[in-house]
Amino acid sequence: MRFGSGFFRATLAIGFMLLSSPSQCFAQQEVGSIPAEAAFAETAVAELPEAPQPQPGTDSVDPLAQQSSSSQTGAAQNNSSAPSSSPQSAAEKSQHDIAEEQLRQQEHQRVMGVMATFNTTRNPDALPLSPGQKFRLFFRSSTDPWPFMLASVVGGIGQANNSYPEWGQGVQGYAKRFGGAYTDAFIGNFFGNAVLPSLMHEDPRYFQKGTGNVTSRFMWAVASTVWCKRDNGKWGPNYANVGGNLIGSAIARAYYPASERDAADTIYDGLTVSAEGIVGAEVIEFWPDLVRHYRRTHAAKLARQAARREAQSTTQPAHEPATAGPPAKQNEQ
Repeated sequence: MRFGSGFFRATLAIGFMLLSSPSQCFAQQEVGSIPAEAAFAETAVAELPEAPQPQPGTDSVDPLAQQSSSSQTGAAQNNSSAPSSSPQSAAEKSQHDIAEEQLRQQEHQRVMGVMATFNTTRNPDALPLSPGQKFRLFFRSSTDPWPFMLASVVGGIGQANNSYPEWGQGVQGYAKRFGGAYTDAFIGNFFGNAVLPSLMHEDPRYFQKGTGNVTSRFMWAVASTVWCKRDNGKWGPNYANVGGNLIGSAIARAYYPASERDAADTIYDGLTVSAEGIVGAEVIEFWPDLVRHYRRTHAAKLARQAARREAQSTTQPAHEPATAGPPAKQNEQ
């Protein structure tokens, strides 16, 4: 069994496990975009000094005054031309700071507190990331405990199915399968989420839809594998994702057994990893809905229990006069 099949089964199993037990909150915070025009408002604009006016009735001009006037005029011209580039640089710096703040918020997102979703944003107007930010996001995602946990599951499935018999069994065989699974994910993400998105100006993040009917949101998550947002705000083919998975699969042939080094296995594994991204996108897209459904159901259950207890407490005193009646009647006799 090739690695692609094992990795797909592991991802699918973990995805359904997360979908079936919505007991935690999907921690995502929205960061509103701040208009770039605010940066221009913060830039102080110096007023130019008025040109000196000639005094009436004077026929001669003092050379020192003329020199001073010309120097002031030159300084004023220099001051008027210097701030022309400062608003643009201030705007770029402001946008970079906003994108940095949005990125820091994304680095705390998880499903059930386990599945890292750092490459996800719920803000449709999220500012594009710089190449340095894309590489940092890749490194943060690849060094999180989640990919190691997923690779351990993939290695266990491969060990149970004896995939790549050349690797053998035991601790050594499991270590090779675990290392292969993690290295595949690392290389694929390196090219698909950092290198190629920086070169092609593509955004490596998944933009969660969050609204609309189930069908439209399901298809939105499916299309995210081959369709992405670009740094200019437009949408287009996701060359970086598919290309990165194929490049990672091609490089993986170097450390996999010789029986898996043909072109068919390379393409198969690359496309399989691309399909696995759909499973993760579906989990991320619908997880908040499952959490809200769970909370509503749990709140309704607590409300029913509280109403039942209140009804029992109000009906209990009604039986007390009936038991106290006979002794009072005997006292009257």
